[in-house]
Amino acid sequence: MRYVAAIDQGTTSSRFMVFDMGGNIVASAQQEHQQIFPQPGWVEHDPEEIASKVKLVTAEALITKGLLATDIVAIGITNQRETTVVWNKHTGKPYYNAIVWQDTRTEHLVKQLNEQLGHNAWQQKTGLPFATYFSSLKLKWLLDNVDGLQQAAEQGDALFGNMDTWLLWKETGEHKTDVTNASRTQLMHLETLDWDDEILQTLNIPRQMLPQIVPSSGYFGTIQQGAFKGINIMGVLGDQQAALVGQTCFEPGQAKNTYGTGCFMLMNTGEKIVPSTKGLLTTVAYKLGQQPVHYALEGSIAITGSLVQWCRDNLGIIDKSSDIETLAASVPDNGDVYFVPAFSGLYAPYWRADARGVITGLTGYATKAHIARAVLEATAYQTLDVLLAMQADSGITLDALNVDGGMTANNLLMQFQADMVQVPVQVPMVNETTCLGAAYAAGLASGYWKSVDDLKANHQINKRWQPAMQQDLRHHLHLRWQKAIGKSLDWM
Repeated sequence: MRYVAAIDQGTTSSRFMVFDMGGNIVASAQQEHQQIFPQPGWVEHDPEEIASKVKLVTAEALITKGLLATDIVAIGITNQRETTVVWNKHTGKPYYNAIVWQDTRTEHLVKQLNEQLGHNAWQQKTGLPFATYFSSLKLKWLLDNVDGLQQAAEQGDALFGNMDTWLLWKETGEHKTDVTNASRTQLMHLETLDWDDEILQTLNIPRQMLPQIVPSSGYFGTIQQGAFKGINIMGVLGDQQAALVGQTCFEPGQAKNTYGTGCFMLMNTGEKIVPSTKGLLTTVAYKLGQQPVHYALEGSIAITGSLVQWCRDNLGIIDKSSDIETLAASVPDNGDVYFVPAFSGLYAPYWRADARGVITGLTGYATKAHIARAVLEATAYQTLDVLLAMQADSGITLDALNVDGGMTANNLLMQFQADMVQVPVQVPMVNETTCLGAAYAAGLASGYWKSVDDLKANHQINKRWQPAMQQDLRHHLHLRWQKAIGKSLDWM
């Protein structure tokens, strides 16, 4: 037997998974890495720690199942998007920690560009508004604030990348990124699939520090050392686009929602670029080899699964994350308590950097169980807000919502999600769709799978939740949620 594998470099951990031809998981290993918070609103990772953890999980996965590196046909990479790292191309040493996608230190740059150019100045080119979220302003901050970095970049000594590019460079020595990750930098033109010189000039970013943009499925490089020496990396996708591919959403109008640290809904819009007027992002969905590029509408929510971790680590109301469902289910409803987790502002469809987290509706009746329920319901409400915006932008009404990620194990949340979106919510047999999507990209490029029809044949539904809530109650709950959103605004 031979297999395809994928590295999944996420926000809180790195994983390595091995898949067979049926898309089933053969081996898996995972390692968490440190979250660094130097100041309120700042979030960093140590790139060297992440690279070493990736090495660990690749070895661990093989050892636990007695596999050999030669059993692997090709490897894919999927990654937390927008997280920005710059390193010296001669020493390989980062100039600074990676600035994570959740980081809000660039708020002053967002304000400055909004005032100078207008909120949507680059949206037609890049599909993205000015926000702290994307790589462009994080890179600008690094160039402005790390001593000697601007000069090093202009001399060609400093290289930039998101985490896919960093890992690819560490493993193969190639300085590349795929179109999906490039589309999250706010530096790539959606039509040309190339870096935009006007934007680079405005931000004073030297073009030579940027990686080469290539399709998501194809040859990226050959691993130079270690157990996998000689094996090719043949696919790269940003994590949410990887999940779209893993869910086999290859037709326009198909959508998926991934419940992880944040929540990310993507709808495939085919070869058509659909500009958003409802606060969504227009992004690249994937480009498989020489086939035409596909685009997507995306709604990005910053805080969902990480809110459960926050309740565990900061409030201490649960001992482990899975306890949240039991605690929330101990009460019949939320007791009119709503939790808006705007810890780093609100993302789609609001894009309000001035928002901060609030718990509303507290009375003497409220208990930690009501707060736990409000925590889970916040994920469903935020998803509903994004779905309504997506349907308004695209003119498409979903028949079902494909879901994946860790929080899909929470039956209370999934039922409430179905009640809120009023369509069936369905999880596939292989829930690790992010890793699977990267493996699919690598497998298609290496000939392990012949076409997307092979991938569609692998896709099976494991569980489906049907809407069951009365319409008037659903409407009442959503109105109260929108009122809570209003209370979170204008804090900064």
